[in-house]
Amino acid sequence: MIKNYKEFQNMLSEDTPPADWPEALIALWYDAKGNWEAAHDIAQELHTSLGSWAHAYLHRKEGDDFNAGYWYRQAGRPFFDGSLNDEHREMVEFVLKS
Repeated sequence: MIKNYKEFQNMLSEDTPPADWPEALIALWYDAKGNWEAAHDIAQELHTSLGSWAHAYLHRKEGDDFNAGYWYRQAGRPFFDGSLNDEHREMVEFVLKS
């Protein structure tokens, strides 16, 4: 398993994410690779606060703040006011610490 965000970024050169990664990390990998649909498909099946956070982020990225707000509330998190890159990194680091 990777240990930090830099290692996660290095894995973006691969064609597929490692199968032993947590689903949330796989969703974030697909998002970083530009595959919003694949990331969203995974996030919406994660019925956890982390899944809701990832779902919120993806809708914020899509520009759907109303839907994003709903998912932030489901995650028990405030609406993220930083950049999308900052939130993505924060989520990756959160998953790696879990």
